[in-house]
Amino acid sequence: MVAAVAAAAGRLRQALGRSTSCLDPRHRLLSSEPPPISAKAVRDAFLSFFRDRHGHRLVPSASVRPRGDPSLLFVNAGMNQFKPIFLGTVDPQSEMAGFQRVANSQKCVRAGGRHSDLEDVGRDLSHHTFFEMLGNWAFGGEYFKEEACTMAWELLTQVYGIPEDRLWVSYFGGDPNAGLNPDLESRDIWLSLGVPTSRVLSFGPQENFWEMGDTGPCGPCTEIHYDLAGGVGAPQLVELWNLVFMQHNRETDGSLQPLPQRHVDTGMGLERLVAVLQGRRSTYDTDLFAPLLTAIHQGCGAPPYLGRVGAADEGYTDTAYRVVADHIRMLSVCIADGVSPGMSGAPLVLRRILRRAVRFSTEVLRAPPGFLGSLVPVVVETLGDTYPELQKNSAQIASLVSEDEVAFLASLQRGRRIIDRTLKRLRPSDMFPAEVAWSLSLSGDLGLPLDLVELMLVEKGVQLDSAGLERLAQEEAQRRAQQAESAQEPGLRLSIHALEDLKCRGVSLTDDSPKYNYFLQPSGGYEFGACDAQVLQLYAEDGTAVTSVGGGQRCGLLLDRTNFYAEQGGQASDRGYLVQAQQQDVLFPVAQAQVFGGFILHEVVAPECLQVGDKVQLHVDKAWRLGCMEKHTATHLLNWALRQVLGPGTEQRGSHVNPERLRFDVATQAPLTPQQLQAVEDAVQEAVGQDMPVYMDEVALALTAHIPGLRSLDEVYPDPVRVVSVGVPVAQALDPTSQVAMQTSVELCCGTHLLRIGAVRDLVIIGERQLAKGTTRLLAITGEQAHQAREVGQNLAEEVKAAAERLSWGSQEVAEAQRLSKDMGRLTDAVDTAVIPQWQRRELQATLKVLQRRANTAIRKLEIGQAAKKTQELLERHKQGPLIVDTVPAESLSVLVKVVRQLCEQAPSTSVLLLSPQPLGGMLCACQVAQGSTPTFTAEAWALAVCSQMGGKAWGSQVMAQGTGSTADLETALSVARAYALNQL
Repeated sequence: MVAAVAAAAGRLRQALGRSTSCLDPRHRLLSSEPPPISAKAVRDAFLSFFRDRHGHRLVPSASVRPRGDPSLLFVNAGMNQFKPIFLGTVDPQSEMAGFQRVANSQKCVRAGGRHSDLEDVGRDLSHHTFFEMLGNWAFGGEYFKEEACTMAWELLTQVYGIPEDRLWVSYFGGDPNAGLNPDLESRDIWLSLGVPTSRVLSFGPQENFWEMGDTGPCGPCTEIHYDLAGGVGAPQLVELWNLVFMQHNRETDGSLQPLPQRHVDTGMGLERLVAVLQGRRSTYDTDLFAPLLTAIHQGCGAPPYLGRVGAADEGYTDTAYRVVADHIRMLSVCIADGVSPGMSGAPLVLRRILRRAVRFSTEVLRAPPGFLGSLVPVVVETLGDTYPELQKNSAQIASLVSEDEVAFLASLQRGRRIIDRTLKRLRPSDMFPAEVAWSLSLSGDLGLPLDLVELMLVEKGVQLDSAGLERLAQEEAQRRAQQAESAQEPGLRLSIHALEDLKCRGVSLTDDSPKYNYFLQPSGGYEFGACDAQVLQLYAEDGTAVTSVGGGQRCGLLLDRTNFYAEQGGQASDRGYLVQAQQQDVLFPVAQAQVFGGFILHEVVAPECLQVGDKVQLHVDKAWRLGCMEKHTATHLLNWALRQVLGPGTEQRGSHVNPERLRFDVATQAPLTPQQLQAVEDAVQEAVGQDMPVYMDEVALALTAHIPGLRSLDEVYPDPVRVVSVGVPVAQALDPTSQVAMQTSVELCCGTHLLRIGAVRDLVIIGERQLAKGTTRLLAITGEQAHQAREVGQNLAEEVKAAAERLSWGSQEVAEAQRLSKDMGRLTDAVDTAVIPQWQRRELQATLKVLQRRANTAIRKLEIGQAAKKTQELLERHKQGPLIVDTVPAESLSVLVKVVRQLCEQAPSTSVLLLSPQPLGGMLCACQVAQGSTPTFTAEAWALAVCSQMGGKAWGSQVMAQGTGSTADLETALSVARAYALNQL
């Protein structure tokens, strides 16, 4: 193995030696010479080096979809999968618990969330939404600073052959505010490896102190940088490798405490390393991207890629090359790992990125329709050997990309026309109206992402009204928050007088049958057709009938027909937009639709004039409608499953669905047990796995009156009534001689439903409470949300199991026991608030309650024992007398108070005040006055006098008190304590 690494290192050095000109900073961006070393060889050399030469275990890359970590949209660093080790929550029985030194190449995505490079992609030569991070780790002190630095230097200089004089390093220069000293150990290690003092730089916490988050493991880091200038002029440094030494823990109060175990966590971006080794100024000029750039040029017929940026990139051609190349890599990797474009969270980010790529490829590069999907095989060819899931799912990736590309092209063309038309009306100093931008983005499926609208405006040199946009976004957020647990706000209404007027005029009821006109495409996606209609009546916000509206006015719109689902039957209203038949380039957003006596009123914002008699075309928000369909079908399955588990007498008391979640009220004799909740979920999962068709038909109401098992609510139904049956044709389900309605879901329902139940994918009940005596309210989610909830629940269950295991080992130190107790509290808070299966939440809550009691008992026992030992030491040091003022080491006020109490129990005539210095200058104080000393001498006043002098505070009673402060002058504090007491005595 060692010989193999040595041979690989030799080949790498030879390759670099043959093309030293590539390392010349003056080397042109694109070269006709082949790359000196392939990206695959660079990656393989890294992994072989750590495996064969330094005994590291190679672990596969985790999915870019975080497993059980709701704080992340995507995996954005190599350390993500090892967080349980860093946090000390790893299951002792798991394979990961045995990790000591490991290495891998991790797929990472930084788009959306706290760490996002999306806005910079394309604008420069280095940012990416997807990249690979090479990393090596040492857990539990397997090795630390010296070994990590030595290995990194050896790999870069000996294996990769990077000249030492091109490498600089930085280390942590300390942080006086946090009480952290400079990391002189790292500095000295680099100097011992031969790095000149002039190339060893010191930086503060912003650059060289790494933290996982607001709390948790953290520590100083040292970074290795490459000088692009190569000694010609001022250094031009780019970071290559970050070596993090985790040795502290950031507590919830902001303080830093030493970790019981130290870890090494390193990360080096493959793309940047390859650029250095191939002598390229840009990561886009490496063989990781060259095949894609070539394919883009050949497929579009655009001018060749020249690597230009900023003003030099006329027409944004090279920017478009970079955006498309980066985005198709990111999309391919994410879809291969199970993240598909969608309407919320990570899927929504994916949809935005796909549409960004479509826009650049079609409008800037003039690519033909379906072009993006044709690039997927190129991505598979460059990355598939390393990440085989790309090869396995290549056809599905290409299909999804192509399907969404086609769906978006029409919206993109319409959006461009609307933007151009609006710009013609603006004065040179005007900002682009927020209302127009918002109307363009009113649907995550049919509209243009706001960041894309802003980008299109930037290219025109026009500023968007960001303040107005923020106001509209806040209004939308408030509206959606109000919908979370209840029906939509009433909005505009048709009064009894308006309804009477319509009837007197002979206006026909709204034909809303087009809302059921949708079908499944061969690819599995849904097609929702547009609906042509005529404006019959307009209503102002106060309900007054008017003949025309415009100028951004909010109004009610009555049409002869509609494909919008109006709020009813527990299903949220559709939303979307309409356009005038004679003017397709103005969108009229439709916020909701409501039914009043058979008339459906659409709540519309009219950016321009709309009149009675106008011909319009309606488009529903596809993603919103599909979300409602998924939740409504899931509600029927939940109703059926509850009857299967609780018995046929179980009755529904109400429900409400929107795209985010579903709410279901059910009559129960007692709260559901965790076992019953789990059984209900299992029943739904089993049914969904069969992917049965959903049948819907209108039948005479009389035919439904005596069918066993037919589910209906105690309300008035129309005649004919719509019947929804899962897996069985409606006619067969309603056959009086058949019992199939007892074995599947058959309900009277006017809602819109999936055509096959497999699209529900999963259902998780995430909340359950007693609404009233005998009525239980359940909250549930489906699809990807449900899958993530299960992963978060499993992750928390493993953390609880690991904490129980640690507790069973017993603690010898108070600090360790307190850490365990804090972990129990943190886990309890996480279990209480996380989106996880409710049955699992209740089981974990019960377990944690027991564990917390055990942890607190262990702390009390250890503190009493520790206090007894310290008490004896103080009694031996102080002779019998009226006063003891001293210092004693104590991890907490609780321990300090116990020492004071035990001293006073053993010396009742003695008044005691103890101080305990803490890390970073903090001070704890506890005191008790002797019997008979009050009321003239009180503990509270004594503690206040001492703690005030230290800039702190105190609290307590006449007999016992405690407090905190901060001082570096311990002797002065003790003197104040003695002087005050002697004066009182």
